[in-house]
Amino acid sequence: MAQSLKNLKQDFVSNLTGGTINEINLVTAVAPATYILYAALQTRLGFFKYYGPLQFAVDFLLSAVAILFSTTLYSSFPLLLNLLIVSPAILLHLGQSRNTKRPAKPRSQNVEKETSSAPEFPKKAFITVYRGSMMVITCCAILAVDFRVFPRRFAKVENWGTSLMDTGVGSFVFSAGMMSAKSVIKDYLAKRASEPLGARLKSAMRASLPLLALGIVRLIMVKGVDYAEHVTEYGVHWNFFFTLGFLPPLLAILQSVSPAASRMGINPTFVYTLLSLVTAVGYQVVLEKTGLKAFVLVGNRNQYGLISQNKEGISSFAGYLSIFLAGMATGMYTLPRDTQSQRFGLLKKIVGWCLFWTISFMITKERWGFDIAVSRRLANLPYILWVASFNTAQVTAFYLVERGYFRGAEYSVAVPKVLEAFNRNGLAIFLVANLFTGVVNISINTLECRRIPAMGVLTSYILVLTLLAVGLDVKNLSIKL
Repeated sequence: MAQSLKNLKQDFVSNLTGGTINEINLVTAVAPATYILYAALQTRLGFFKYYGPLQFAVDFLLSAVAILFSTTLYSSFPLLLNLLIVSPAILLHLGQSRNTKRPAKPRSQNVEKETSSAPEFPKKAFITVYRGSMMVITCCAILAVDFRVFPRRFAKVENWGTSLMDTGVGSFVFSAGMMSAKSVIKDYLAKRASEPLGARLKSAMRASLPLLALGIVRLIMVKGVDYAEHVTEYGVHWNFFFTLGFLPPLLAILQSVSPAASRMGINPTFVYTLLSLVTAVGYQVVLEKTGLKAFVLVGNRNQYGLISQNKEGISSFAGYLSIFLAGMATGMYTLPRDTQSQRFGLLKKIVGWCLFWTISFMITKERWGFDIAVSRRLANLPYILWVASFNTAQVTAFYLVERGYFRGAEYSVAVPKVLEAFNRNGLAIFLVANLFTGVVNISINTLECRRIPAMGVLTSYILVLTLLAVGLDVKNLSIKL
């Protein structure tokens, strides 16, 4: 890559100030909107009961292309796109009777038997759709950001502000935290002590090593091809895989509080919410009361060697740890099996915790007196609360759609296969997406691509990722990294 072009690409993603939270919410609302249309097609017409090439094409358009369009061609008209997607669902709702019958309520003598034989952590449609949609948005954005068709206000903010891609990074960590709650829940429900710290650390290192290896591979590839880098994102050597890789050992240590909380009868949701808040508030105090904030934002990058060269990645790690813990707290009440009698209770929990995180975020904002700006670069307190609020709102939206359309239906009926596939091998697909992003940037000058050629490249890219994900799912292959 020519030096001048490298500098142009670096400037293209640098010194950005982001956009409004309301616009980000409207753009990302396309994911729940497409799930509504999928649900209408499925429940009113039974469209996806047989899954052939036509069904795949429609599924791909809803689950992937609509999200791509919301961040590119329709980026200035997100409300219009949402209305265009939801309108057919409304017409189907008004014009067609329900195609799937709600199963009869089981007799009381069978309830206990069915409950005891059900899996402890059943697959839940709304969680799969949430995680799959988040992965699709992330994959779309990491390449689209290099094209002019992707608005600069959606790209990562330099210091202060909010953007679509800023939510994507935090959402990835939050989603991973949700799924990590399973081991804690198992110990809590069984009323048993967790593994000894040494055993937990050993297991954590096994989980960390592949991620750290991916981080090293990415570092070598980026430096080897002289790829354009946004240094203030994580630092000179640090990347997102290192952040993910260093999380498990710290979590293994923090899980030491679980046995004590279990013996005291404290709900694990409260335990991990408290851990998240203590970490977030403590980190914010350190930022404000020491010179850390100034050092990260304007400090000499070569003052302390590797530490100062990677000051963003090292400092923001505390914030991502807090986000991960908030995700774990959410997983505590969304992952376990629930009976029909408990479903309204689950709705109250989901909505209640969404309101909690949203109100907490609002309290840190200017209008409420604290006047703390959001900073993804620092991963500070408002950023942590914003990510938690955004993700719990997304979970709430998907749950409401599932409850409204698919209550009592089988899991396979309620989940788009494309999103199921992205969810199943999310990290592997994300890695491939990173590789494709590098290949595209090395092969073509993305800055000079006009709208139609750019959309052709982006659509082909997301189609290849979708075919790979669905192909792995059809072959019943799960790639664990």
